[in-house]
Amino acid sequence: MSGSQIMVVMIVLIVSIAGIIKARFNARHGIFESRRGRQQFIAPQQDDGTKAELVNELETLRERIKVLERIATDERQSRSIAAEIEALRDK
Repeated sequence: MSGSQIMVVMIVLIVSIAGIIKARFNARHGIFESRRGRQQFIAPQQDDGTKAELVNELETLRERIKVLERIATDERQSRSIAAEIEALRDK
């Protein structure tokens, strides 16, 4: 093999390795490339345990928001709560 043939083989190897590294990076980060070259982001799948935890946390936060909305809309109750908070600050 001559020097130019070795150089061609080296270039092909470098390009192939770069393509493999790019494909692994995209797979890890949820990037999908179509045959036409368009890239789309696909959210990585989470395990069922994580999904269940997130759903439970979301429900808890929704319940808290409902309570806060009730407190904010009830004038009498909000005045008494404000007085209680002020009393606690003084202690």
